[in-house]
Amino acid sequence: MTTATWVAEGCRILLKKTSGERVLLPAMDIFKAVFGHLRVCADEVVRSPVDDIPSLTFSRQPAQPAIRLSGNDGRNLQLSFGLSTDTGFVQLDGAADQLIHDGRWYPVRADLLRTALDWLADARVKTQGGITVGDLVALRAQTEKPFAVFDEVAFDASTSVVEQPQAFIPGFSGTLYPYQSSGVAFLSLVAEQGVGCILGDEMGLGKTAQVIAVLQIEKNAGRGPALVVAPATLLENWRRELAFFAPTLTVLLHAGADRAGVAARLRGADIVIVSYDTAIRDEEILNQIEWNVIALDEAQAIKNPEAQRTTTVKRLPRRVSIAVTGTPLENRIDDLWSLADFAMSGLLGERDTFLAQFGNELEDAARLAPIIAPMLLRRRVLDVAQDLPERIDVSQALQMSSPLALAYEALRKQTLEEFGPAGGLVATTRLRMLCAHPLLVGNWHADPSMEVPKYERTVELLEEIFSGGEKALIFSTYQAIADLFMSDMPRRFPKGFFDFIDGRVEGAVRQTVVDRFFGHQGYGVLFLNPKAAGSGLNITTANHVIHYNPEWNPALTAQASARSYRRKQTRPVTIHHLFYVQTVEEVIRSAAAFKQDLAGEAVTGHNGDLDPMAIAQALQVSPLA
Repeated sequence: MTTATWVAEGCRILLKKTSGERVLLPAMDIFKAVFGHLRVCADEVVRSPVDDIPSLTFSRQPAQPAIRLSGNDGRNLQLSFGLSTDTGFVQLDGAADQLIHDGRWYPVRADLLRTALDWLADARVKTQGGITVGDLVALRAQTEKPFAVFDEVAFDASTSVVEQPQAFIPGFSGTLYPYQSSGVAFLSLVAEQGVGCILGDEMGLGKTAQVIAVLQIEKNAGRGPALVVAPATLLENWRRELAFFAPTLTVLLHAGADRAGVAARLRGADIVIVSYDTAIRDEEILNQIEWNVIALDEAQAIKNPEAQRTTTVKRLPRRVSIAVTGTPLENRIDDLWSLADFAMSGLLGERDTFLAQFGNELEDAARLAPIIAPMLLRRRVLDVAQDLPERIDVSQALQMSSPLALAYEALRKQTLEEFGPAGGLVATTRLRMLCAHPLLVGNWHADPSMEVPKYERTVELLEEIFSGGEKALIFSTYQAIADLFMSDMPRRFPKGFFDFIDGRVEGAVRQTVVDRFFGHQGYGVLFLNPKAAGSGLNITTANHVIHYNPEWNPALTAQASARSYRRKQTRPVTIHHLFYVQTVEEVIRSAAAFKQDLAGEAVTGHNGDLDPMAIAQALQVSPLA
């Protein structure tokens, strides 16, 4: 009996009838002829395709829908829609329901293709051609996708080469370092695509200048206005920086009793500057303007997604969102969720879903990093600012004197007896205060350096620093330490400059203190609280930093160090970290080291919550052990 034969042509199998006619049949007929008992097809007797085409193997499983992502620059990101086979990705050829690839035949299910295409349509992602940075992040962030993903993109915001902006930006008066120029190129790309990002460069790398440059570029392109939201203490700094870098832009500082009462007064400005608190009070006015760009400075302020300031700024209408912070990740990975939700709403899904997917372990940070990388511009000082002088970090592990160790142990036992394990935070706070100086919790010798190794070491360091006519910054959590230094150090070093900045010094006065410090001809010290003076101040006249007591969060320490180790510093900077071994301070150092390792996988931050396990551990260690 004469039978029809199966033949392979290109990416499909056809049936060659006895008349010589070639017929394209449904893939299901071919599947049944291979794996079932189909022996008559199209009114012809057939054999198994395995017999007619021995060079092919046949798959029972259909080729799955798939996309391929490619590109090494934010401007050339591409998506191709196709199929996933045993040997890789194949671009879809028309609407065929079968595929031959690399010597293997696959059925193709139209319902699976339709589901995948509908998903992409709902996500507003093109099925072929160029995609945006936002599309890339959204595709990486979604865990439940009805298609396979072949991600061949070699782009991330921090390390990839991005097309440089014009060498000369009309209206911009500053000179950008190469890494800043690359940063402006990325911000400009994001603004051009109408998406958002997090500018997370470390302190001292000039985030403000980069934002101002892209705001000038946006103005030159005929797009505006822009809104800058910042802590109240930094509003004047923003006004000054804008006047310096972009003198042709009209800037309105919307603050205080003289702020605009109607939206019409804001519309005439290229850039409006407001504080977070003013944004809450005047949300109704700000909501009446379609902002081209909203930039949040110190954007870690919105890490709490339920806080009023967070919900307020997220409701403001905008085309482009830029979250500016040297600390994009706070104490936990999920702190990043709210910033990303501002930059690209819905990027990481609902918060509960995100928390279920990502914990607080190093491997979670490693999984999150590539998802965030295309929209997080994060450069570190030592990586990009090669023209900065050398930085030397010195850890000063100190042993308590016997009297101090006895006082520590007595306080530890007393606090535990009084409050029990549940009072761990109270206990560790008291112990931290004693480590700073025993005078903070009781009486001590008239000479504050007697039997207090940390204070004694500080005096020794200052003697060495002052011998070279240089200046230092000393950071401590406690106002009482600043008071102690201010009463004692001028007696020891009568020719030195001594002043302090902490919560008692109003924001408007702090720059005046810094200016006097700069102007002093000779050695001196500023005593600073890391929270009150850890951001917004440039104190490069000092090239020595002493962290008198460790902080639970390492980024608070790093941010404070950046007051001296930053742009315009011309000398090597030495940073001393003082702590007592076998005390709460050593536990804090260990906890901080873990947080730094965690942050190294993705991003880093400050103002984190205390770790209950670390607190419990701190209550067990003793300098008498």
